[in-house]
Parts: sequence; structure tokens; C-alpha cells
Amino acid sequence: MSLKVVDATHSEAVHQRNPGYPLDLDWVERVRMNRSALERRAGTIGARRTVKKDYQLAWLLKAITMIDLTTLNADDTPGRVERLCAKARNPIRRDILDQLGMANRRILPGAVCVYHTFVSTAVKSLEGSGIPVAAVSTAFPHGLAPVETKIAEIEASVKDGAKEIDIVIERGMVLRGDWQALYDQVKAFRKACGDAHIKTILGTGELATQTNIAKASLVCMLAGADFIKTSTGKEKVNANLVTSLTMIRMIRWFAEETGIEIGYKPAGGIATAGDALKYMALMKEELGTHWLQPHLFRFGASSLLTDIERQLEHGLTGHYAADYRQPMV
Repeated sequence: MSLKVVDATHSEAVHQRNPGYPLDLDWVERVRMNRSALERRAGTIGARRTVKKDYQLAWLLKAITMIDLTTLNADDTPGRVERLCAKARNPIRRDILDQLGMANRRILPGAVCVYHTFVSTAVKSLEGSGIPVAAVSTAFPHGLAPVETKIAEIEASVKDGAKEIDIVIERGMVLRGDWQALYDQVKAFRKACGDAHIKTILGTGELATQTNIAKASLVCMLAGADFIKTSTGKEKVNANLVTSLTMIRMIRWFAEETGIEIGYKPAGGIATAGDALKYMALMKEELGTHWLQPHLFRFGASSLLTDIERQLEHGLTGHYAADYRQPMV
């Protein structure tokens, strides 16, 4: 069996990074989201099988390249991070890749995401692989700390080798409608990141309305965000298709107005291959196949890779393997 997986290296090389724009409060105030309409549209995603047979296997291989393989637990240790990085280097068993005809292709996750404490461990473990390290910063997951402390944490993560920084916004700024404060803070975080790309975590489950989510998305993009991300994974409500549709449509509007393509990262609760296919279908239908590339779309996930590997083996053998055959860490 041989599958075709599109190589996105050239597209990533010519991608123009978001330079940031002045805060346009008139634009922010024009933003309105109709929750009922969003729910109806989101309900059509996954209502039918989007891809089948070999095409589904190809999509699942593609999904692996867009995973931020993540461990953000209170009991994380250097050993756990090292094991996660070893899995990132070899995300799919060699025999599965051989049978798929993909043994010579670069099938690696988009990044490994860890707390700042473990950035240097991850960087060392991934040396030579080309897999970037992403660090969660700015008082993750609540975002409530002095701004000087949060900026210092970003700078420390970049110094230790993180190429991507997932920052947390202060949700209270959104709930108060203090868009200038949110803009100023994200802009300061973007400056502290330097060449490292910045993903802004909105904590959408705590923002009350889809209109708030849409406005926060726009303000973060105006401030220079490279990605907008749903959740820390620690909220009661994390990524879902309705919220994703809101954020994706703001990304589309921003691209229409500025010509700049912003990435999207759903995180929290995405654990199965079926989940991954639904989000990929949503991206394809709303933004086009072009957005299904690691520099424009990521999954924030820890257990997703295990299920994808099981589904790939099932596609080849017709049988589901036990979880221990695809251990994560």
C-alpha cells in the first residue's frame, strides 16, 4: 500500500508571519456571532464520513504532523518528558509505516509542548530531529501573575530553546471588554517571544459568549498572534466545533482584510482519530485544504497519537491492537 501525503515544506518556507496591526476598536465592536447558526453549521461536521479507506489513512498520517504532542501534568518529570520526546521521534511503529509505504517520509509531530521547567530537557532530547519545542508560559493555566513575571517566563523559555510559546490571556480583560489592555499585553508578549512563534490561549470555556470569543480572537491577531488557541485543557469546557467555527471564521475575516494567514489550535478533549478527522474536515470546508499544514493548524493533544496509531493498524489488519502496543510514555 502506498499513500500520498502532501509535503508542506515549501508553503511553510514562504509563509508571511503576522506583523501585528494597530488596535481597531471599530472593527472589534462590529463583531457579532449568532450562536444558533454556529451550532447548526457545526452539527453538519462529522454527520457523514468525510474520507474512507486509503484516504482516511492518509488523513490520519497528515494529522500526526499537526499534533503538538503535550504533557502538562503536575507530576511531570524529566524522564516523562524524555519518553515523550522519544515517541515524537518515532510516532508510528516502523512496521506500520513499512506496510503503508511511508517508511521514507517525514511523519513527525508539529511540536512537543511542555512546561518551561522542561524546555531544556525537551530541546536536548529532540536535538537533530527538527521537531520544535513549545512552552506554555505566562502563568499557565490561569494567566494571573504580574506582567513582568510573565514576560520574564517567556524570555527564559526562548533562551532555553523554545521555538513556540503558548501564552495565556487574562480572561477578565475579555469579560470586562477591556480590549486595549488585552491588546497591549499580547503585543508585549509577542515582543518578548522574538523569533519564537506565539500562540494565544483564549480559555474559551470561560469567556461566556461566542461574540466574546470572536472579539478576543481578533484583538489577539491584531496584536501579532501567530496562532489563536482555544484552551489550556484545564477548563471545564475545552475545544469544541462551535467555538472552533467562531475562531476559524475570525481567522478567515482577518485574512480577507490583511492578507495574513493565522494558525488555529484546538486543545483539550481531542482524544480520538474521529475527533481529529472532524476538525480537519471543518478546517478544509471553512478555510481550504491549504490550512491543513503544521504552520497553520495544530492539535493540542496528549492521547490522540495513540488512537491514530491504533486506527492505522486497524486499516491494515482489520484488527484493533491493545493500547500497550502503542505506548505513549
